Amino acid sequence: MRDFCLASLSAFGWLAACGPALAQTQPAPDMPATSTFGRWTTMVDTLDTGQDAHKTCAASTAFFDASGNSATLTLSISTGDALPPDAYPAILITIDNKTLPTGKKIAATFGDPGVKVSATVYSNDGVIGRPSWTVDNQAKTSLALLRAMRQATSLDVTFGKQAVASIPMDGFTKAYRNLGTSCGFPTKDVAP
Repeated sequence: MRDFCLASLSAFGWLAACGPALAQTQPAPDMPATSTFGRWTTMVDTLDTGQDAHKTCAASTAFFDASGNSATLTLSISTGDALPPDAYPAILITIDNKTLPTGKKIAATFGDPGVKVSATVYSNDGVIGRPSWTVDNQAKTSLALLRAMRQATSLDVTFGKQAVASIPMDGFTKAYRNLGTSCGFPTKDVAP
């Protein structure tokens, strides 16, 4: 299912740029539902195979990295995946910046002066046409990172010793609750 999550993430890079415009209109019945919360946009897409239906729920925000390159931070989870509290949404950062570290086990730090979360990220060059990094989705680390996202006004991100960005978190809590409501998982451990 992890491959499904990563493949489904490729469809969500447009959320931060197009989400606010889409939230103003009623989607066609076969179009994903979108909502905007502060700087975050959520998308819920249902795939009905005739035998069963799965929802993919994503939240994304746009930002600029420390060099002024456009970027997105996206969370994604599917009802076909393990859901919280057993597993948490996949976290993907996409940045048009080829100077950031690449590889399979890059030390990363997320947080603000009040809270720091250490994690491992790995690069996904070319997965969605731009360089991207996925947080190693271990339940304990993902939970700590999601809680830091809720607490921080801006989430400072560092890969290795290189500052990546300070990402505004305005609207994150409501967007995360929307993912839980839409995909049927509890959110009180992240966003009470």
